[in-house]
Amino acid sequence: MALLGSDWQGRIYSGGWVDGTGGTRDVVSPSTGEVIGSIGIASPDDVARAGEAAAEAQRAWAATPYNERAAVLRRAGDLWHANADEITDWLMRETGAIGPFGGFQIMTSAEECFEAAALASTPYGELLRSSSPRLSMARRVPVGVVGVISPFNVPTILSIRAVAPALALGNAVILKPDPRTSVSGGAVLAEIFRAAGLPDGVLHVLPGGVETGEALVADRRVPVISFTGSTRGGRAVAALGAQHLKRVHLELGGNSALLVLDDVDVDAASSVGAWGSFAHQGQVCMTTGRHLVLSSIADEYVSALSARADHLPVGDPTTGQVALGPVIDAGQRDKIHGMVTSSVDAGARLAAGGTYENLFYRPTVLDSVPLDSTAYREEVFGPVAPVVRVDSVEQAIALANDSDYGLSLGILTRDVMRGLEIAEQIPTGLVHINDQTINDEATIPFGGTGISGTGGRLGGPAANLEAFTHTQWVTVRGTLPQYPF
Repeated sequence: MALLGSDWQGRIYSGGWVDGTGGTRDVVSPSTGEVIGSIGIASPDDVARAGEAAAEAQRAWAATPYNERAAVLRRAGDLWHANADEITDWLMRETGAIGPFGGFQIMTSAEECFEAAALASTPYGELLRSSSPRLSMARRVPVGVVGVISPFNVPTILSIRAVAPALALGNAVILKPDPRTSVSGGAVLAEIFRAAGLPDGVLHVLPGGVETGEALVADRRVPVISFTGSTRGGRAVAALGAQHLKRVHLELGGNSALLVLDDVDVDAASSVGAWGSFAHQGQVCMTTGRHLVLSSIADEYVSALSARADHLPVGDPTTGQVALGPVIDAGQRDKIHGMVTSSVDAGARLAAGGTYENLFYRPTVLDSVPLDSTAYREEVFGPVAPVVRVDSVEQAIALANDSDYGLSLGILTRDVMRGLEIAEQIPTGLVHINDQTINDEATIPFGGTGISGTGGRLGGPAANLEAFTHTQWVTVRGTLPQYPF
């Protein structure tokens, strides 16, 4: 039996599948331009109703024994695997993901649920010393309703990694997925949790645009917002959240550096670099955005990287085995191409790619990229590998630091201790010695520094407890105290 029936078509999920008052939107395949479904769009009025219903349902859900909440999360994890073929098909058709990357999303989404199930039973407080004759303790309690705003690029993971732990800890959740990928990043989650036995009203899925997101951030019943998306969008969410005194967790963009030292196997290093820049069409926040390569091996590295780019097949993931699918839409494609062409105009050498057909953008290598070019300074969010030649490790460290982003870092060297010493000089949220910059697991605290976000607020018990609960002080006396009044 299929996970997704027909109930979701043209609707939002709020106490079941209902009509949204914001109209509907076609679900369009970026590979073919074909309309493959319809989603409902939530208006600010829908957000208000969902906030009221979620606050009501949350009280009973928080009072549910932790083992029952954990059982729901475990069943949800099993359902990701049980419906892997169907979900993969949607990921390929709706988001342009190749099959293996869709499989990775499903595996990781299941793991997020299993880790969240374990989170439900973790210790949630501590005894505190008190100078008075009383029992004094601090305990973590659910914040109430958590608002989750997720992006288009890796929609299942970037939704579930906040939704699952928030639910496990006794919160209700209102999820606003990107309208471009609201089936994979929204409807799938709604149906999985419904099938897993989550009570009605605890999870709401409200696709929508800026107005919907603003209403969610401003809603007085939603004290915590978890936002994943662009730095520009994160600034807007943070500013609005500050007006309403919200806790806002931000996981934003990146322009991550890969340092390629001169003691590496260059051919192997080019494979690592190619994956870092071209995986999922470069539409990953951790994508390798800057290849800082020692000059003595730069010619060989650029040649090997370009050869890999030229041989990678690009096409519709549903019709054959390809390495790259389409980018999400024409606006994103034109942004990518504009950054490539302007960087070439500024002096970069186009070593591979730089062309497209429809939404299929060829993996691109830019050599000797000027440091003031857009492809070097900004997040491209496309399959582009900008290479900068450096004369020393010290210069590579300086360039890696010369960025407001701080999400991920890769260092390729045979001397791993030297790699660790280099990493200590480059502030960043994630560091990978002898690997590229795209890595993620459900067990790790994920997040960046600078304009890449507000640190590790997602993943791992400590980070999730911090993100989705607040600390309450509790004291207990055996008898009433006497006061001088």
